[in-house]
Order: sequence, then C-alpha cells, then structure tokens
Amino acid sequence: QMQLVESGGGLVQTGGSLRLSCAASRRTFGTYGMAWFRQAPGKEREFIAALAQIGGRTYYADSVKGRFTMSRDNPKNTVYLQMNSLNSEDTAVYYCAARVGTGLATSNGEYDYWGQGTQVTVSS
Repeated sequence: QMQLVESGGGLVQTGGSLRLSCAASRRTFGTYGMAWFRQAPGKEREFIAALAQIGGRTYYADSVKGRFTMSRDNPKNTVYLQMNSLNSEDTAVYYCAARVGTGLATSNGEYDYWGQGTQVTVSS
C-alpha cells in the first residue's frame, strides 16, 4: 500500500500561481507513473497531467497545457504541479494519483493509489 499526501493548495487571485506537492510513502516511488486530477463542485473528476515513471514523459489536458507543469523528484518521493496563470475555472480539489503500469494514463480507473486532495480556490 502506498500513501500519497498532497499539500500546497490555498486561495489565490486570478493570474496568480501555486505549486502543489504530493509526497509518497514508498521507497519504490520511482517505479510508479504519477498524475494529477481535479474535481470541481458538481463535476466529475478530470485528468490534468501525467508523468511517466521512466524517461520523464509528460502529458497534459488541453485545459492546462502551457500553464501547468508536472515534475518529480524521485529521491524525495515527491511530485509537483506548478500552476501558473490561474483562473476561476481552475478552482477545484486537486488529487495526486499513482499507478503501477508503464506509460502515460489519463483515466481514473488506471490509477491504483490516491491522495486525500488539496483545495485550490481562485478568486477574481
């Protein structure tokens, strides 16, 4: 079992930036594919970004491409989501997820472990 703990959420004004962190409990963290999802009130959880365990390949949803950047620090067992040019549509609970399989994945069902989420609120 792997534990994921997100942090870094909060209240930010439109156009501002935040960096989310996700700390993993397993030393084999580097073998897991990682992703960020988000869920806004009244909406389904949606994919935001994925990072492969090998090679550093990334994939982003069109809604955040060019504004968000996902990265990982394997020695620290941590992944990050740098979010720039935030707007009200980015308001949501953000979740970190991990999967055992190789390659990039964008659907909820492909991920094995989830964090508890961190709230991001963008005010105008």
